[in-house]
Amino acid sequence: MATSSHSNPGSAPDEASSTPQAITPLAPDASAPPTGPARSGPSATAMAASSPSTAPQPAVVGRDRNGATGATRAKALSSTEHVVELADSVVRIADQLHERVLQEILSYEGRIMPDAQQATMRTLMDDELLLRQRAQALYADAARLVILGLAQPQRRLMALTAVAAEKIRHIGVIGEATGLVGAILSLVGGIATGQLSQVETAFEKIQLHNTALKSLKPTPPVKT
Repeated sequence: MATSSHSNPGSAPDEASSTPQAITPLAPDASAPPTGPARSGPSATAMAASSPSTAPQPAVVGRDRNGATGATRAKALSSTEHVVELADSVVRIADQLHERVLQEILSYEGRIMPDAQQATMRTLMDDELLLRQRAQALYADAARLVILGLAQPQRRLMALTAVAAEKIRHIGVIGEATGLVGAILSLVGGIATGQLSQVETAFEKIQLHNTALKSLKPTPPVKT
């Protein structure tokens, strides 16, 4: 389920808090007379070198307002900004779908469109509306929809949606776009309901549809 983990931004992770605090050794007084012969034990310099205070310290990874660490923030949808970024991509996909449907309708130049094609156009126009509605839901509730458990990186999600928009824009047979659009709707629906398995599956479906679709010239409409 999509979760929003809250943490104090100024607090360090548990593993960093357990590291001994650095202790700066006091510099010897140069004016003080020697107190006796040098001991055979380890020198002060050697002891300082072996002290935990001079050992390499682990980097302290801060947390953002959603509780995500630096490593986690690379994962998809792990911050409010990531969710908004996806919403932007969904809007672009809806825009490309709208343009492609309009292009298909105008290509008939007033001739009657076959019933099957009309049904496809209606389906895609409904899908365009759903894409816009779900994008608005992402914008409105971005903080709550942050997900910290996805294995996919954000850059892959953005690359997949960018390719999807281009595929829809240049697709030859417009009916072939229905599967890709459906996969994108499934992705956004899974985010809204916190279904991580659905989100992961949608990732792969989008990839498969992007690979399968070929950018062909639009099929000329049948003259009637």
